[in-house]
Amino acid sequence: MKVETGPKKPSYKLFDVFRYRPETDRKPQMTRYAVDVNNCGTMVLDALFQIKNNVDPTFSFRRSCREGICGSCAMNINGENGLACLTKISPGRNTMTIRPLPHMFVIKDLVTDMTNFYEQYASIKPWLQKKTKVDTNYEVENLQSYEDRLLLDGLYECILCACCSTSCPSYWWHADKYLGPSILQQAYRWIADSRDEMTEERLKSLDDTYKLYRCHAIMNCTHACPKNLNPGRSIHKLKHALHKMH
Repeated sequence: MKVETGPKKPSYKLFDVFRYRPETDRKPQMTRYAVDVNNCGTMVLDALFQIKNNVDPTFSFRRSCREGICGSCAMNINGENGLACLTKISPGRNTMTIRPLPHMFVIKDLVTDMTNFYEQYASIKPWLQKKTKVDTNYEVENLQSYEDRLLLDGLYECILCACCSTSCPSYWWHADKYLGPSILQQAYRWIADSRDEMTEERLKSLDDTYKLYRCHAIMNCTHACPKNLNPGRSIHKLKHALHKMH
């Protein structure tokens, strides 16, 4: 027997969204939108698209892959940092609150200025460095053992979304000096790589009161990571490696 099904009844959820348009606004404000969650996907990013496409085309936010790989849609959702493309619209809440990543300069709406973050990333030289002569013909692979490769698990998966760094109070107050959990985890990723030959130089560059030692191991970073990584552990290993070197 054929069952006729009609369109779903609208089911509205409220979204309180941070809005700031520097060309017209003197200060930021929270704007409330009602989104029919039966007429969009299940993720917070889907709701943001509904607002942009159907209510206010000037609403701005970053997004790209929609698969939790690029890190573009990092924001603060109901008080916790996360990726909008991986965070489900909460069925148990009537209202969801969306803000930009904490303690970042806001360019517009949910778009934050990532310049300092990426400059810090560049400062750790995130590429393999060799002291021995490299075969420029690329005919020989730069091999490592299976065991050495396993040491990189939990490090290379970082997508540089900055969820962890912007959840860290030390980074809030010292972002100009402290590298923050994300960048320090990436620094350790290259130090842990058996193919890299600049371990001592990398460690010496981090041996600074602010660059590394502003971490007080409160572990907000590990809680915030949308990839379930553990930046706090990587920072501990950096400190331990420096202690051994001294």
